Amino acid sequence: MPSHPPTAAENTPASPTASEPTEQIEALRQADSPVGLLMATRRLAEVCHPAAAPSLVEVLGFNNPGAAVAAVDGLIALGEQAVEPLLANLDGHNYGARAWAVRALAGIGDVRGLELLESALACDIGPSVRRAAARGLGQLRLEGLPQDERINVRQRCLDALLAGGGDGEWVVRYAVAVGLEQLLLGMAPVEHGRPAGLKALQGLAGEPGDETAVVRLRASLALRRLDGGAVG
Repeated sequence: MPSHPPTAAENTPASPTASEPTEQIEALRQADSPVGLLMATRRLAEVCHPAAAPSLVEVLGFNNPGAAVAAVDGLIALGEQAVEPLLANLDGHNYGARAWAVRALAGIGDVRGLELLESALACDIGPSVRRAAARGLGQLRLEGLPQDERINVRQRCLDALLAGGGDGEWVVRYAVAVGLEQLLLGMAPVEHGRPAGLKALQGLAGEPGDETAVVRLRASLALRRLDGGAVG
């Protein structure tokens, strides 16, 4: 692998892998079969280097679900370092790439993905994408934000999840119950949106409740964990 002169960046804390994955990126570009692309993506993801992120994002747009899963796993492993490449290289005209990007951002939990997650839950045509967005809205990491901004973000997440509770697909409503539980766990008992969130869970769990039994059961479990009170 080619050497390079020392830079100031080398005095900063080391990334997961010290040297850029030049060989793995080139192998990905040279892959000439679906299996070859899958294996090259897995090898690049395993390196866990920020420089791999743009190439992993590019894989999301290929018609290769196995490679896309590997790329999503690699991007989630990179965490916040993958957020800017994901948002900057998002292809609005490629539905598949956008759907995989939603899954990656949901798994990372960075607040910079909030707008995309909101849009996906409200508008995406794919139930699996809406499901991922619902889960993601419940698990954004807000620790680094000022308190007033945390409250604002949680309210936006809550509003999106409350609307998602009326989704026509049970898998999405199930994910909404999961997302509401996670979101409410992070709310103070006196926080403004908490009663609305509990009421939504009670609506899914109670009588008549959701039309799908597994959604009712999951909402009931969420209420028990939140100590939200008995439901009918």
